[in-house]
Amino acid sequence: MNRMDVVEAILAARLRKGLSWADIATAVGSSKEWVTAGCLGQMTFTPDQAAVVGDLLELPAEAVRLLGVPPYRGSLPTAVPTDPLIYRFYELVSVYGTTFKELIHEEFGDGIMSAIDFRMDLVREPDPAGDRVNITMSGKFLPYRQY
Repeated sequence: MNRMDVVEAILAARLRKGLSWADIATAVGSSKEWVTAGCLGQMTFTPDQAAVVGDLLELPAEAVRLLGVPPYRGSLPTAVPTDPLIYRFYELVSVYGTTFKELIHEEFGDGIMSAIDFRMDLVREPDPAGDRVNITMSGKFLPYRQY
């Protein structure tokens, strides 16, 4: 069994049991965004968190153990994503990436926004013209240092 086998087992069990990602996150005790990323093979669960996911989804012991192994991060099968929803994020970075970079450097100096010390919140925003997706991303600023 490998990490992708675990991801497939989680996806199948979640559907079979009729659970939402928020349901799983509540059981684990962390955000739906982080738990979903973990279930999709991108985060490392603690042994206790892995046990909760394993019990809830009735995963085999080997799958539960793999949930605690640091993953190879980056889950896209191609350099340019082909899924339309994921492609929009690629498009967003292609169009606004240089703007993000300039404004972050102007505000904070020479550095990056961490994707490790990071949080995200995704909520539905009602709008009469069609509901909107509101994603808030917050990453610690990490300045480049001289040495």
